[in-house]
Amino acid sequence: MSKTSNSFDTNYSLNKVGEKNPIVFIHGVGLNQDIWKPQIDFFKDYTTLTYDLLGHGKTPPNKSKINFNDFSNQLLSLINQLEFKKIHLVGFSLGALIARDFASKHTERLCSLIIHGSIYKRTEEQKRVVLNRFHVAKMNKPASRHTALRRWFTQSFIKKNLEIYKKIYLGLESNDHKNFLKSYELFVNYQDDDNLIKKINVNTLVTTGENDVGSTPEMARNLSKLIRDSKFVEIKKGKHLCGVECADDVNIIFKNFIDRNNA
Repeated sequence: MSKTSNSFDTNYSLNKVGEKNPIVFIHGVGLNQDIWKPQIDFFKDYTTLTYDLLGHGKTPPNKSKINFNDFSNQLLSLINQLEFKKIHLVGFSLGALIARDFASKHTERLCSLIIHGSIYKRTEEQKRVVLNRFHVAKMNKPASRHTALRRWFTQSFIKKNLEIYKKIYLGLESNDHKNFLKSYELFVNYQDDDNLIKKINVNTLVTTGENDVGSTPEMARNLSKLIRDSKFVEIKKGKHLCGVECADDVNIIFKNFIDRNNA
C-alpha cells in the first residue's frame, strides 16, 4: 500500500516481512517506483521498500533546483523515519547515481549496494548524444518518449509486451514536465567524482545490460574496478530496462548477491 512520509512528502510502498534488513529500490529519471514491480513480486518474502524520487510520481519537488544531496537526504530521512538501521540498496540509472552518492556518505547504513544501469565517465561523443536528447526532451513531444522506450527495450520485447510499453509510456507522459527536466538536467550534466566513489566501503555489485547504449558494459566494468572488492555482472541480451525485460535473470543475480550479504 502506498504511503507518504512526513519528511519530503515522499510517497513510498513498504512490504514488511520479518526482521531482516530491507531491500530499498531507487528508480530512474522520469520513472516512478512502479518500475520495480517485477522485483517486488519476486522478493515478496523479503522486506522491500520503493519510493518516488523528489519531483517524480506522487512525491513533490522540495525546491526549485534539485541536487544529489537532496536525493540522498530524502532517502536518509525515509529510512530513519521507518527506523531501518541498515539496508540493501539497489539504484537504477539516475537512482544508481543517487545510490553511489548515498553510499559514499552513509556506508555504515548499508549491508550491500547494487549499482544497476549506471553511467560512468561518458566520452565526449556520449556527452553530445545525451545533451541532444535533453534538448529534444525539452520540446515535450511524444516522439521523445517513444525514442526513449525503444532505446530501453528490445524491439522483440516491445512487440510481445505492448501493455507494459503503454503503461511506462503513459507514466512518462504524465510527468510534470518542469520537474522532470530538473532531474534530467542533473543526470545529463553529471560529472563523476572518483574520490567520492572510492569512499564506498560496502560489498557492491555493478550490473548493466549487454546492449545498454547509455550505461554501457564498459562503463560498468570500469566503475566496478574503482570500487574496492566490487563485482561486475553483465545482463545478457538486456538493454537499459533489463530489470523489466530480463527480470528473471536480474532477480536471480540480485537475490544471490543480497543473500550473501544478509547479516
